[in-house]
Amino acid sequence: MCTVNNDKGEIEIYRLPVNAEEYVINDWTIKYTKSHILHSICANTETCSSKPEERCLLCLYNNELELPHLPEMVFPNNKLNLNHKSGFSVEFNALDALKSVSNGKQSIKVAHSDAWKDSRAPENLEEKIKPFDWTFSSDYRGYVSGESSLEETEERINIEKLKEKEKILFYQELMLYEDELHDNGISSCTIKIRVMPSSFFVLLRFFLRVDNVMVRINDTRVFHDFSTNYILREYTNKECGVKDLNLPLTVFGDPNALSPHMPLRTSIFEKITIPSVQS
Repeated sequence: MCTVNNDKGEIEIYRLPVNAEEYVINDWTIKYTKSHILHSICANTETCSSKPEERCLLCLYNNELELPHLPEMVFPNNKLNLNHKSGFSVEFNALDALKSVSNGKQSIKVAHSDAWKDSRAPENLEEKIKPFDWTFSSDYRGYVSGESSLEETEERINIEKLKEKEKILFYQELMLYEDELHDNGISSCTIKIRVMPSSFFVLLRFFLRVDNVMVRINDTRVFHDFSTNYILREYTNKECGVKDLNLPLTVFGDPNALSPHMPLRTSIFEKITIPSVQS
């Protein structure tokens, strides 16, 4: 909702409430914030132009990202923070996720684009390759701050152990951004966290489906066993053409059902050691 201030001609946007919650367990404080999508109108053009440090969220995003346009839905206040008493922390937010989007040319074309091009005169046709990654693909793995040591590891997250029944003390799911690619598919970045008595587990997922063309899933899994002094972080990239998967159409709308059928392209396995808390 917005109104126009007749004295200055400025647009005033009412702030909707931000939902926030903290959960403390052992040496960790886990906090999320959750609110409305990014407004499509600058809140105060005069201030945003003259005082960069006081920019509205829309101008902040446009300035920081330098993308031709943003996804249809961006949730700037949706954030997840994992804070350790030592000062170490991991944060997940939409701005940092979108900073990983390439600003170069993207060669993915929508289905039937070649047939569409052949039916039109060359002089009336613009190249359908967008000047940036219009799929908003991101390999974002979260932002780590504070003292810690990071190394590659052979240790893996025990997914079977995570399937065991254990009381869930805290759970939250956040959307960071989403775009329907001009009705040609879906691009979304979401994050889920669950905290159990023995551990916490985070899944950050970028999911892309370009209808009748290709699918991509970039997953970052973060796991911490409270009996250890380190976090395991695993990143995987899976992608393939739709024609390479002989699956019912309904499966292409469900990344959980789709992922096991997709080939693994890239994987990174990391161990982040956290300093002990000084007593």
